Amino acid sequence: MIGVTLSEPELAGHGGAPTLISSVSRALGLLERVAAAARPLPAKSIARAESLSLGTTYNILRTLIHAGYLAQEADGYVLGPRHPALTPKGDGAVLAEGRTVLNGLRDELRAAAYLTRFKDGEIEIVDIADGPFAPRVDLWVGAQDSAHATAFGKQILASLDQPARLDYIARHPLVELTPYTIHTPREFLRLLDHAPVGMVDNQEYALGFRCLAVPVATSAWIGALAISLPAGSGRPEVDYLGRLRDSAGNLSLALAANDAL
Repeated sequence: MIGVTLSEPELAGHGGAPTLISSVSRALGLLERVAAAARPLPAKSIARAESLSLGTTYNILRTLIHAGYLAQEADGYVLGPRHPALTPKGDGAVLAEGRTVLNGLRDELRAAAYLTRFKDGEIEIVDIADGPFAPRVDLWVGAQDSAHATAFGKQILASLDQPARLDYIARHPLVELTPYTIHTPREFLRLLDHAPVGMVDNQEYALGFRCLAVPVATSAWIGALAISLPAGSGRPEVDYLGRLRDSAGNLSLALAANDAL
């Protein structure tokens, strides 16, 4: 948020008109002016182009420099390192990319959809899309401690190399969550070694639910896209996996583009 001190006279808008904060509008206009310039802009040029006093222009410039949205060079002002045009997309952009895919899967397959990833040595849930007709599984055990029993956890672990898998299992014992949970390290590692491109959790995490997951991967991202459904319901498993793979492929391309920024 731009750190501009506001006062009552800066609030505009009457009746049904929207309330606008003039100092924020001036700061955004100034940012757009600098972003559109082919060369660094001096303060006097900015003030003249934006119809601002030089004193007001300097105040806004100092604020934007402090926030990292602008930087001052010897011959004028340029975009700073925190301006969105100069930074890779962050988690917010990843969330937006993923949410579009998750919502599409939820609505088409009538199943809760999950995006997960491996980050800093742990498995985490990035986002979930569910609804009244597609309830999520009650995640009564955290994603970190139940990777061996979830389709997305198994898919992510299958994407890791052997030392990383062994390290993860050493830090997260294979607790038997249901009678169907694979809880012996040797059997679990054998499953990961022969993993197909798509993992299934058939009531291993929660009785009454099955989950399917496929990999989402780029040079900088190891993750999984998954859905959960009531056990024994819906279309054949191969149909779900095919739709998941298509969505995961599109999402991987979008994330790879973000990595390249």
